Amino acid sequence: MSERRLCAVIPAAGRGTRLGHDLPKIMIGLADGVTVWDVLHRRLRPPAGHVHVVVSPAGAGPFGELVAGTPGVSVSVQERPTGMGAAIFGAAGHWAGYETILVVWGDQANLSARTVRRVVAAHPGEGLTLPLVPMDDPYVEYELAGGELVRVRQSREGEECRPGGLSDIGVFCLATAGLREAWERYAAGAARGAATGEVNFLPFLTHLSRAEGWPVTVVPVDDPAEARGVNTADDLEFARRAYARCSG
Repeated sequence: MSERRLCAVIPAAGRGTRLGHDLPKIMIGLADGVTVWDVLHRRLRPPAGHVHVVVSPAGAGPFGELVAGTPGVSVSVQERPTGMGAAIFGAAGHWAGYETILVVWGDQANLSARTVRRVVAAHPGEGLTLPLVPMDDPYVEYELAGGELVRVRQSREGEECRPGGLSDIGVFCLATAGLREAWERYAAGAARGAATGEVNFLPFLTHLSRAEGWPVTVVPVDDPAEARGVNTADDLEFARRAYARCSG
């Protein structure tokens, strides 16, 4: 896929409160002089021709300074914490001119460059492409049947995920043609999450498959570590050890 056709979009408005940090999690250090952002940026470019990052108002100044002058990177602000979908589609003006977006959560420090390449290579140019990995105890579970994405269960909303179920790795590849309009149709009638009160992004993927008829391409991922974001002190220590191994 041509670099000009793909924009990576990173919703990164979350703070590292549980980690004892006031800065956005994407700015947390993994090694001396190396942040989560540095790792994500290296693994996304190439194949992404552009990377757009959505931050909170508090994170705008510090993150803006961090990436100032970096070619192919832009930043916008999500004024209120109203969910990942709102962050992604609030920034549509930055990615709508590309054929495809690769959405990546801003704390996915264990994402491999190989997986990014495989997902981009597998994306057929339409619909959505999901890298999924079996997990002993998934936090989020994807249920597929007959080529459709039937349901996404989310522990954060009080739903029970099944042992051995398929989890995402915080990466979602989507065609942009008709995407914003599909989100508007979905958001207009979507129920808010039972726990978060947000219009959640993950059930929107089910809507794309079942209601909008979008084809779903699944890319199998072997290593469950790639699903592990940086949410707790244990997660951060895990990511730091993993980075030390791969860079040593």
